[in-house]
Amino acid sequence: MFKKILIANRGEIARRVLFTCREMGVTTVAVYSDVDKEAIHVIEADEAVCLGDAEPSQSYLNIDKIIAAAKQTGAEGIHPGYGFLAENAEFAARCEQEGIAFIGPPAQVIRDLGDKITARNIMLKGGVPVIPGMTQAGANPKEMAKAAEEIGYPVLIKASAGGGGKGIRIVRTPAEIEESCVAASREAQSAFGDGTIYLEKFFDKAKHIEFQILADNQGNAIHVLERECSIQRRHQKIIEETPSPAVTPQLREEMGAAAVTAAKASGYVNAGTVEFLLDKDKKFYFLEVNTRLQVEHPITEMITGIDLVREQLKIAAGEPLTLKQEDIVGRGHAIECRVYAEDPENNFFPSPGKIVYIREPSGPGVRNDCGVYTGFEVPVNYDPIISKLVTHAGDREQNIQRMVKSLKEYILLGIKTPIPFLIDVLQSQPFQKGEVYTDFIQTHFQDWKPQFKDEDIARLVYIVDEINANRRKKTAVTADNEIPSPFFTLGNWRLN
Repeated sequence: MFKKILIANRGEIARRVLFTCREMGVTTVAVYSDVDKEAIHVIEADEAVCLGDAEPSQSYLNIDKIIAAAKQTGAEGIHPGYGFLAENAEFAARCEQEGIAFIGPPAQVIRDLGDKITARNIMLKGGVPVIPGMTQAGANPKEMAKAAEEIGYPVLIKASAGGGGKGIRIVRTPAEIEESCVAASREAQSAFGDGTIYLEKFFDKAKHIEFQILADNQGNAIHVLERECSIQRRHQKIIEETPSPAVTPQLREEMGAAAVTAAKASGYVNAGTVEFLLDKDKKFYFLEVNTRLQVEHPITEMITGIDLVREQLKIAAGEPLTLKQEDIVGRGHAIECRVYAEDPENNFFPSPGKIVYIREPSGPGVRNDCGVYTGFEVPVNYDPIISKLVTHAGDREQNIQRMVKSLKEYILLGIKTPIPFLIDVLQSQPFQKGEVYTDFIQTHFQDWKPQFKDEDIARLVYIVDEINANRRKKTAVTADNEIPSPFFTLGNWRLN
């Protein structure tokens, strides 16, 4: 096992990896940009190295600087988290060249599965059901229009490289195809440096179901059950749950077997996710493989008791899987709500700024993977995710109630968050009936506005007043122009 690893990420995912490393006795190295020097992952790591400017290309996306930091600190491995360099084949290859373990799949696997067309062809060859669509990428609008006619409308335009909802367009009529292809190609070029796109059949009333996989270097591969990820905004997930209310035991067995086949067909190693589309007739089709740890991995951990980061570290250290497929059993139900610094009233536009006050929910079956604290300035430079609130209970109905209660107890002042929006989604009849599809938000919450009650506003006013009152008390006892003593700024304390 590694003695020291570097975590090439920030925020809640860096902190999540730190947690497991601390349990395993693995020393950790954090990296950070100028604006993150007071970030919680920097404070909690054993060592920290500054990468420089806040611009991602000069810090978290700078391969040379991260490799140099690993060498400088003697880190034996690098965990990329998700986002940034997590699915960058060049970065994984560089780690291999430098003799540093990349805690993820091999560079060639990332390269193959990162290209959607190559991935589709691998799955077709391996016998995995694939959505009808193109087997070659391109960017010529006229060629795309011809392919759309052959596939049949509606179609989905997708970037052949990258993910995260970039370069995606739904096209329902021939009149829209050329303009949509140009826009999608332009966005893909800007996001990934690759403007090639392809088309596949678009299904209405479809569900987004993914299977967690684990595979070692000895050829062993298993799946760790499914996650329902259909509730999305701008093609990015905001609420996930497991088990999926749409997946029967038989369907779970079939989809799980297909996920394992996909892992073996691609030569996959480490943790990853095989994503499927499930149509209204309960037929499933391969979408893509995410070659990293998923944002929503905690719900799988909650129902199985398996620490996926621990498994990642063990596999990367060359250890064989000790888990067998028959060992994987899900107990109860888990939900994850992603809490971002964003404004749901303004098309979920980012809402960076200073967190004036935070109070996290707690209690049985409640987990909050959080990357901020009171007084922290959420920067404008990066993905605005603040935390992932996860609840676990005996069944879905009970767990929805637990999550709603937890969200109502979650206080975040100073920035806008989607917490009121998430509560309304969870309390809606379609969600409670399990009638969730990839168009859920557009169908049911397109023009959503918060419905604050008088008591909600009163609570907020009271909290703000209490915070300000405490500050006034602390500064009132100091002399003019004198820096307050720590004894006045620590809050409530006493000598034992």
